[in-house]
Amino acid sequence: MRGKKKAEPQENMVEVLNLIEKEKGISKESLLEAIEQSLLQAYKNQYDRTDNVVVEIEPETCRPHIYQLKTVVDEVVDDEAEITQQDAFEYDSSAMPGDQIRIELDSKNFGRIAASNAKNVILQKIREEERKSLYNEYYEKEHHVVTGVVQRYIGNNVSINLGKVDALLTAKEMVRGETFKPTDRVKVYVLEVRDTPKGPKILVSRTHPDLVKCLFEEEVAEIQSGIIEIRAIAREAGSRTKIAVWSNDENVDAVGACVGVNGSRVNTIVDELDGEKIDIINWDENEAYLIENALSPAKVISVLADPDEKKALVVVPDYQLSLAIGKEGQNARLAAHLTQYKIDIKSETQAREEGIFEQYEEGGEYEEGYEEEEYQETSDDAAGDVSGDAAPAEDGDEETFETAPADDDAEESGASQDAGDADESGEPAE
Repeated sequence: MRGKKKAEPQENMVEVLNLIEKEKGISKESLLEAIEQSLLQAYKNQYDRTDNVVVEIEPETCRPHIYQLKTVVDEVVDDEAEITQQDAFEYDSSAMPGDQIRIELDSKNFGRIAASNAKNVILQKIREEERKSLYNEYYEKEHHVVTGVVQRYIGNNVSINLGKVDALLTAKEMVRGETFKPTDRVKVYVLEVRDTPKGPKILVSRTHPDLVKCLFEEEVAEIQSGIIEIRAIAREAGSRTKIAVWSNDENVDAVGACVGVNGSRVNTIVDELDGEKIDIINWDENEAYLIENALSPAKVISVLADPDEKKALVVVPDYQLSLAIGKEGQNARLAAHLTQYKIDIKSETQAREEGIFEQYEEGGEYEEGYEEEEYQETSDDAAGDVSGDAAPAEDGDEETFETAPADDDAEESGASQDAGDADESGEPAE
């Protein structure tokens, strides 16, 4: 009975290299280069020199060839580097003095110790290439959002598996009060990817403002295609985010596209952020209109902006002062961060007592936009936080989408108008 033909070592090597290339993402060419280096190292261990040795490996068969280079001379002084013309004729019948010929050596003669050293060189090269491949793969994901699986807590930090490597979510980059359980799937923002001898070290965040930005880029097709741009974002992680969007197509409503039908898009992001409130506003090149939008959901009477000083004075109806400032000054603080303006908020009564309207009346830099009856009619809608639920709102003859109120900031603040006045500057908190 005939037995199966035994595979040649080179055939096995080809299969192994192809398998490593497929599973570990290490190119076959780099592995062949490692084998060449290992054979050179094996030769050096046995013959204590490699200056006149060349190693070549056939890419298709992985068959190694080791050549010793010798110079044809009349009289041999160095047996390892020189050869007589008569002896050279055995390898090249046209050899002449001064020529260099290649003599193929048998790699099997290197011995067991040399072969062991060669194996270590190959393994080391595989580890280096695997580490380099992992680093390159995750370096491309730096400043992007990735999905990972929670592994375990390491002190106050969390280890998150990203597939081929673990990332570290430090306590500083975690949302206050947010907890995880093993096997939880969570989206994180890749802050930094470092190359270390032990492999890539990846630092991720759940508090970075760009986490929200990237989530919108994933969820909103118009942002991916470039129709809508995210111009600015301000975030207090775990509590509230303000995001300013701009449409490059006048037929596409930027806010409505980000909110989605019945709030489907924004609610997906809110759920991922564990209920964090999101205000989506329209970006405007006019600083005054941008600041007015940024203070949403509060209504604004006038905005007096100084582009040179990056300061703005905002006048709001008396009953809207607490809403404009927000709980613990959050609404004004986020608006300041979003617009990069230092915002001073005053009530209408204060503005009239201080003569602000009269001061700017001649320049026509302000406009009284609402009557008291109009305030009263819209106050119920205006006094709410943005929770991500969407409802159509009429704005003139155009239909836009804005997030519907979830609670009353004015009531949440627990502050009277006088208390609001005490904190009416709305300056960003340190």
